[in-house]
Amino acid sequence: MKSITINGSQRESVGKKSTKALRNAGQVPCVLYGGDKPLHFSAPELAFSKLVYTPNAHTVVIALDNDVSYNAVMQDIQFHPVTDRILHVDFYQIFEDKEITMEIPVKTVGTSKGVLNGGNLRRPYRKLKVKAVPSKLPDFIEIDITPLKIGSKLYITELKNDDYKLLHPDNTVVCQVRRSRLAIVDEVEEDEEGEETAEGAEATAATPEAESSQE
Repeated sequence: MKSITINGSQRESVGKKSTKALRNAGQVPCVLYGGDKPLHFSAPELAFSKLVYTPNAHTVVIALDNDVSYNAVMQDIQFHPVTDRILHVDFYQIFEDKEITMEIPVKTVGTSKGVLNGGNLRRPYRKLKVKAVPSKLPDFIEIDITPLKIGSKLYITELKNDDYKLLHPDNTVVCQVRRSRLAIVDEVEEDEEGEETAEGAEATAATPEAESSQE
């Protein structure tokens, strides 16, 4: 998984006055959890743009001005209710030998035959919750929708991977193609229905009732 570096400064004072002064100076107060004790630091608001305003998932390298750095993931973020400015960010320190949980974006590839025939592709989940050691976390989870016909569903069990664990029930539908008013029946389905009709007609002709009626 790709990583973003955020350069910051460790905070000595964490009171309301110092926090307000930081925000007025364009800095964001932050806390790093997961270590021996919480670490308070601040970083320029612009440093968070590539981390926050993106659909992609990233880990973070927090590089402080005392030449100490920490690997982490963003755990929580608070925005101003009116201006949408970043007010506070919480991070969680990660270690290479410990599993962490993250939400990973879902990326679809291919062209669904059901969609080409007028069906609607539904994606209830834009991100999936994944658990793995940091080195095994994917940038995104790729789903091939090519086989999906009208009425088809793709379940979470079809996305299982040895590198990470998906934290969703087995009956979770990740995407499906639903019929619309303008949809047409897939050719394969038409052929199958035609074969079933022909087989049914042959079976009827072979019954004793059919033979007796011909006599």
